[in-house]
Amino acid sequence: MKTLFVSYRVTDLTRSLAFYTALGYAELGRVELGGGARLVLLNFPDEPAASLELVHRPDAGPVDVGTGFDHLAIQVETLATTLDTLTEAGLRPEPLQYPGGPQGPKTSWLTDPDGYRIELVEWPPGHADGITAADFA
Repeated sequence: MKTLFVSYRVTDLTRSLAFYTALGYAELGRVELGGGARLVLLNFPDEPAASLELVHRPDAGPVDVGTGFDHLAIQVETLATTLDTLTEAGLRPEPLQYPGGPQGPKTSWLTDPDGYRIELVEWPPGHADGITAADFA
């Protein structure tokens, strides 16, 4: 088994698409569900398949993220460059952090238009992509 993608319900599809394309996602395709509802599948340009789905159901009202969702983590190549790019695009990433100390990963946080939190992560040189069992050895 493997995880296919994360799906977020969004209040304003145009606003959310502008945010996620500024973050670096590209639209892969859409599914019209009728009554103005639609799904938009996104991926990063180097990903072979969808990794994020935006669900827009206008009749469902505004999104309330609530307390059950924590965050989406996104790996970036060079965090400082990513933060500059996002700031130039009008997004407001939080300052660079070193949660594991100076030799650990670099992180920054960003919040989308509906309140979903995103953690941007740059792994130290030589670290595997993502968190693996080796991180707990």
